[in-house]
Amino acid sequence: MRAVVQRVSSAVCRVGERTTGEIRAGLCVLLGIGAGDGEAELRFVAHKIANLRIFPDAEGKLNRSALDCGYGILLVPNFTVAGDCKKGLRPNFTGAMPPDAAKPLFDRFAALLAEEGIAPALGEFGADMAVSLVNDGPVTVVVEKYPDSRETVGN
Repeated sequence: MRAVVQRVSSAVCRVGERTTGEIRAGLCVLLGIGAGDGEAELRFVAHKIANLRIFPDAEGKLNRSALDCGYGILLVPNFTVAGDCKKGLRPNFTGAMPPDAAKPLFDRFAALLAEEGIAPALGEFGADMAVSLVNDGPVTVVVEKYPDSRETVGN
């Protein structure tokens, strides 16, 4: 599982003219679910994102989380985030979980964020979405957790 996490002053997701999710200050999370991802990966990444200390405290140090600040999360499903660009010039998406299997895991991830204390605004799974955001900082990090592996980024 791989999540691209951007600190934002605002973010909105639209499908056509319809807004599916919108936040003011907080995090925009592009979530790529990989083949083999399961409950352990979902829990790890959801907890990490909700508690990720990338907001400034009173002294300007990145010491507060979206949860600490009462900020929102716009959660956007994005299979391309699970792409592999190691070889060639065309990303390989074979590591992404097929949509019919990934949709319930995306929904579960959103529920886990809510259990952490931040009910996310959502993109629409499987739709052609237009995501607009204003980066704050900019601060962008990648959080990864792979099945049957201790390899993680951002822990």
